[in-house]
Amino acid sequence: MASRTSADPLVVFSPSGKKGRFAAGTPLLQAARSLGVDLDSVCGGHAMCGRCQVDVVEGDLPKHDIVSSAENLSAIDEFEQQFLAQSHALPTRRLACHAKVRGDVAVDVPASSQVHRQVVRKPHEDHAINIDPVVRPCFVEVPEPDIDRPEGDLHRLLTALLQDWGLRELNVVPPVLRQLQSALRAGGRKVTVAIRNDAEVIAVWPGVRDRLHGIAVDVGSTTVAAHLCDLRSGDVLASAGKMNPQIRFGEDLMSRVSYIMSNPGAEAKLTAVIRETVNELIGDVCAEAGIDRDDIVEMTAVGNPIMHHLFLGISPIELGRAPFTLATNESVDVVASEMDISIHPGGHIYVLPCIAGHVGADTAGVMLAELPFDRDDISLIVDVGTNAEMLVGNRERLLAASSPTGPAFEGAQISCGQRAAPGAIERVRIDRESLEPRFKVIGNDLWSDDPGFADVLPAGGVTGICGSGIIEAIAEMYSAGIVLSNGNINGALAKQSARIVKDGTVYEYVLFDADPQISITQHDVRAIQLAKAALYAGVELLMKERGVERVDRVRFAGAFGAQIDARYAMVLGMIPACDLDIVSSAGNAAGTGARIALLDRKARPLIEEQVSRVEKVETATRPEFQDLYVAAMAIPHQDLGTQSDKAKRCR
Repeated sequence: MASRTSADPLVVFSPSGKKGRFAAGTPLLQAARSLGVDLDSVCGGHAMCGRCQVDVVEGDLPKHDIVSSAENLSAIDEFEQQFLAQSHALPTRRLACHAKVRGDVAVDVPASSQVHRQVVRKPHEDHAINIDPVVRPCFVEVPEPDIDRPEGDLHRLLTALLQDWGLRELNVVPPVLRQLQSALRAGGRKVTVAIRNDAEVIAVWPGVRDRLHGIAVDVGSTTVAAHLCDLRSGDVLASAGKMNPQIRFGEDLMSRVSYIMSNPGAEAKLTAVIRETVNELIGDVCAEAGIDRDDIVEMTAVGNPIMHHLFLGISPIELGRAPFTLATNESVDVVASEMDISIHPGGHIYVLPCIAGHVGADTAGVMLAELPFDRDDISLIVDVGTNAEMLVGNRERLLAASSPTGPAFEGAQISCGQRAAPGAIERVRIDRESLEPRFKVIGNDLWSDDPGFADVLPAGGVTGICGSGIIEAIAEMYSAGIVLSNGNINGALAKQSARIVKDGTVYEYVLFDADPQISITQHDVRAIQLAKAALYAGVELLMKERGVERVDRVRFAGAFGAQIDARYAMVLGMIPACDLDIVSSAGNAAGTGARIALLDRKARPLIEEQVSRVEKVETATRPEFQDLYVAAMAIPHQDLGTQSDKAKRCR
């Protein structure tokens, strides 16, 4: 390939964030391979397999200082056009083997084109839920028309419902009126209607229908997860998850807010892509369960405040500056068709309330799942993500806060980091004498020093390190003396181990010395220090405000939180020192809370009341937070005290 110049076009690949300059005429597939981008191709670039499809991003991308356009790729030729048409590809799709670079361009590599597809670790959790949904089916036989009594069919339907079901008064949404007479004809005047809150007819079908469906969605900043439920049994019929495509506008939440601030009207673009993703998930779970989208009559949603606002079509700009004001902290109940969400046209979306500032509806979902407001013991609940949200307290007093941990815990901002996918290192152990490592990767049950490890690796082999892996790697490095308390990698050990290699003026630790080499750099350690310090300082601030020096239980929530080993969280100083027996995973508690609100109508007024009682502590405006943050940069942190002091931190 020709040597690069500053005039060469810049090519950016999302969601990996990898980018580079390439000579004009370079095929996208060649550029992707040279950067190590996860882009599939079985036919070797001969446009036979169609696996290298990518989506072209249109518009201004200040993060990369480019204007991306489909015009900056070679024109689509007849062969490529026919191939894409035959595969029913989206209009924005191109074959990376055919499309050649002509100017600055950003492209998305969809999950279907990735060799190492994202493992979405947000399965539904087993949880006791009272089944009393807000929507119920009512079968009714509507009297035949009578020429001497000229009432319309809607009047006859409502009269029959009021008589047969003992209802007082009913409203009817417009889709029912449009569907009513065809349903009456098809059902021989016998129909089933869906009644919401015993007050509104939202759907009608011919004949008898005893099963209605709902969907609970966790709109996360990194991952969006959906769970399709049978509203009668409460069973989860199908679950699915996708990466949040908003990542191309910024990996962390405040980067997305900054993008909107710099590009007036950009919130509409971010709203459109998140709603499109939700609609894709709805299609996925419906296909898996063998039902139609119109069979879904109710939806609940949770998300952090910025995702909450963008999903609802509200600008999050005010959340990007003090005093971090929400447009609304109350629950939102809206007809799905008003948000272009493809469920039954009469179906509703209920979005749980936010608490305040950057503590959102996802934390309300966690509260519903964990019920700290209904316990005497003191709980510490931490939902770990790009923005950690935490709760401390009990039925007497419950406090909440958020800390900007950033995306390092999820593998971003790490030199060899990646999100959880087959081939990613997720468990690490380091021998204290030899300083030699061993590890496990996602998709392989063997440790790296077990016989046959290389034979059962996922396709692509060892590809990087994910969030739980980087936590364990740095904690093990600290325990082995490779990382000092101030976070510096101990270069003095370079004489003892070839794993410790000088990198300019600092050192790195080689975890995997094959291809690709995977190292823990000094920058990686600093990124985790910053993230864990923000988390720990937020927890300490809440405990001080609550007036407690110890807690009775610690619960890690969220997709990443579910994978954290409590021992390593303690070693790094992510949480206050305590007995490991009181630390456990709550799984995707926010998603569980969304399911509870979907399946139990009483949960909605309950969480609305409890959220109003939570005291929000704003870390950004508390002077003591900065002191706690600086102290927490040390590993574990500067105020551990003696072993007896640590024992006092928990009951």
